[in-house]
Amino acid sequence: MIGDENGQVGVGVAKADDVVNAFKKAKTDARKNLIQVPITKALSIPHNVTGNFGACKIIMRPSIEGSGVIAGGAVRTVLEVAGIKNVIAKQLGSDNLLNNARASLCALNNLTTKAQVSKKRDLNLV
Repeated sequence: MIGDENGQVGVGVAKADDVVNAFKKAKTDARKNLIQVPITKALSIPHNVTGNFGACKIIMRPSIEGSGVIAGGAVRTVLEVAGIKNVIAKQLGSDNLLNNARASLCALNNLTTKAQVSKKRDLNLV
């Protein structure tokens, strides 16, 4: 996983003969799959969201400032790398770390802000 702790996060996977080359290839793959996550002033997500990948389902809810990241495993890592500090998340289904990370990326990719919603409405009216 790579991220700038300012709203960008990506997950990549790769194989190679040695660890160094596998890490470089995975980092390149993660850069190709970067997404931009909207973050509120309270360093949380704007609304409730769910994400599915394979047999994994992730439910995320915004939380009050100061509560921290209440999540487990790969979901916690994705949220911290993205720069989200206050959120409650629950992973359901499979315990596969990679699928949970990808499901959390799907959930974060489904987030929208008020500006994005109004922009879509304006495009539909024209």
